[in-house]
Amino acid sequence: MSEMLGDADEKRKSVKELLRRLHEGADPEEVREEFRDAIKGLTPLDIARIEEELIKEGMPPEEIQKFCDLHLSVLREAVEGERPSLPPWHPVYILMEEHRMQMEMAEKLREVARRIAEAGSFENAADALGEAKRIAKHLREAEKHYLREENVLFPYLEKHGVTQPPAIMWMEHDRIRETKRAIYAALENPGDFREFAKALMDHSLLLNEMFVSHFYKENNVLFPTALRLFSEEEWRATRKEFDEVGYCCFVPEPMPDEAPEVGVDAVEGMVSFETGTLTKEQLEGILNTLPVDITFVDSENTVRYFNQSKDRIFIRTKAVIGRKVQQCHPQKSIDVVNRIIDDFRNGRRDVAEFWINIGGRLIYIRYFPVRNAKGEYLGVLEVTQDITDIKKIEGEKRLLDE
Repeated sequence: MSEMLGDADEKRKSVKELLRRLHEGADPEEVREEFRDAIKGLTPLDIARIEEELIKEGMPPEEIQKFCDLHLSVLREAVEGERPSLPPWHPVYILMEEHRMQMEMAEKLREVARRIAEAGSFENAADALGEAKRIAKHLREAEKHYLREENVLFPYLEKHGVTQPPAIMWMEHDRIRETKRAIYAALENPGDFREFAKALMDHSLLLNEMFVSHFYKENNVLFPTALRLFSEEEWRATRKEFDEVGYCCFVPEPMPDEAPEVGVDAVEGMVSFETGTLTKEQLEGILNTLPVDITFVDSENTVRYFNQSKDRIFIRTKAVIGRKVQQCHPQKSIDVVNRIIDDFRNGRRDVAEFWINIGGRLIYIRYFPVRNAKGEYLGVLEVTQDITDIKKIEGEKRLLDE
């Protein structure tokens, strides 16, 4: 351990010496190779310590900026490296292209943050502030990149037994999100100019560092692993699910052919869906656990099903199964019931909602048309929920009660 710490100290000294040479007028291109060797094995924390030491030793901030520029330039070369030969529709091609575009956004934000700091006041920095907010908007939209990895790519990797790398990448996603939230917060509530400018500079630099480190791992470790393990059918299924989540940065080319269905194998005694299989016991348990009352009326206006939730709001008995829905309502309500059904059947309405007070509780009642994949009308779903306590919720709750 002491040898490892000593090696890191030596590397920090080498990096500091190279920066002093830059300060004395050396051409960045002349020290690039030496710098590339010197930073191998250094962590973002090591880099931060070097910057702190140089500032304490009296190095001007603009010279520290030279170090940051060279550091990120070298790291970016490593991230982009050689790309695998993939068609433009391929999920990995899309993710790597989004990596490139996000790095460009982060670099641009860092450049704009520098201009804001140099402007000296909010008034002088007005144009740059507007540009920073536009970049932040694009960074927000890039969230779909991470959602596709977490909800599509990672689960497919896990099916092949690759579990730890996705878990680590997900943790890094959350750290990136924290840094981006700090940037958004600074831009939305700038406060004192000097504090704001420093925060924006610090967070934009950190985002650059995180991007190059994280994207390098994905481009050079995670994606090659997936390319080695996934079948052509799995890549096509992955792309289809990517389409469902949506994209950021650019609109990728469509797949040349329709993706073959990669469904769930039918198992005796199981109820099969496009997104999984359940036993009858599991399905019934799920429906009865839902924190809402549901009732389904088929396309012939016949009551076919209701769940048995723990705290049912309106009484339902098995005697209503097979009964016409009009017979389940008082005469004064039948016209409204028929109008809702007719609107649903003819596509004029997608929801009908009501709310009433019962015993001091606020009850929310909604009706939805149920359709199959072809859009054909199958019936009506009634969903009833007590929203009294939900309406009282404020702020955030992130911890589990003991």
